[in-house]
Amino acid sequence: MASYDADYEKNAKCSNFWRNRVMMVAKKFLDAGKKLNFAVASCKTFSHELSDFGLESTTGEIAVVAIRTAKGEKFVMQEEFSCDGKALDLFLQDDFDGNLKRYLKSEPIPESTDGPVKVVVAKNFDEIVNDENKDVLIEFYAPWCGHCKNLEPKYKELGEKLRKDPDIIIAKMDATANDVPSPYEVRGFPTICFSPANKKLNPKKYEAGHELSDFISYLK
Repeated sequence: MASYDADYEKNAKCSNFWRNRVMMVAKKFLDAGKKLNFAVASCKTFSHELSDFGLESTTGEIAVVAIRTAKGEKFVMQEEFSCDGKALDLFLQDDFDGNLKRYLKSEPIPESTDGPVKVVVAKNFDEIVNDENKDVLIEFYAPWCGHCKNLEPKYKELGEKLRKDPDIIIAKMDATANDVPSPYEVRGFPTICFSPANKKLNPKKYEAGHELSDFISYLK
């Protein structure tokens, strides 16, 4: 996807300028039999999509380019989009050659994770949640979610109660500020999942009650 200040009513010439350069490079790869869907979009209309790639500050004067794969992996073109299309050409070739570094939307790793509820971010998700030796209950929340705020004291109490259990981790992650890895799916807040030890590829969605006794009964 190439995004810029596309506006065919007020500035069709500029809008077509970037579109034509994308199409020029796209034709080369499509003619070579490469499988890739190309799209151009307004950076204003698709600002939410851009924020998923860390590109929310773009002004739209120069096109920015990003790739989202069928698996949900994200890649961002670091070089400035050149008028001759060479930067885009190299970016796409690096993608097909497997040379791109995946973009991961993540908050900074907390300085301390010693609280009753461990704070997880995308960058330390594997280290904490995918620890094969631990059962992990993780809440995916949104800071603005009322249900999440209501759950917080009970969830913290759960963390306090199980704090000394070396085999269980109670964790939470802001799903609006961090990429949620597959196979987890977050379609509402809060979403709570249980990732059992030695079965990290098959997390289970927690659908029981939100009282302390409900959590304890489920985990024990």
